[in-house]
Amino acid sequence: MAAEEGQVIGVHSVEAWKEHIEKGNQKLIVVDFTATWCGPCRFIAPIFAEIAKKTPEVIFLKVDVDELKTVAEDWGVEAMPTFLFLKEGKVVDKVVGAKKEELQLTIVKHSTASSSS
Repeated sequence: MAAEEGQVIGVHSVEAWKEHIEKGNQKLIVVDFTATWCGPCRFIAPIFAEIAKKTPEVIFLKVDVDELKTVAEDWGVEAMPTFLFLKEGKVVDKVVGAKKEELQLTIVKHSTASSSS
């Protein structure tokens, strides 16, 4: 299953998570660790989706921390929302909280850095 460009992909199993991380090895992956009960998460979700539409060269994933507790724990996620920026399976950056500007700037910073090769 190919990653839909310009879309946020919901990850609902540990297997799917591992698959996306391995598959997106050459790209920047931005993961939104979210929770249904989290107000700021609901606020930032449409903004995250909007950024995904405008940035098709980046893979956008969404993980519900209650659904995939082990993934959240493995990656040290403690607050919602937490956005992790991954390259080659490693965390290169992190934005904690529904900070629209910081999120956008961090995505721009890392997506442009990778395309200059």
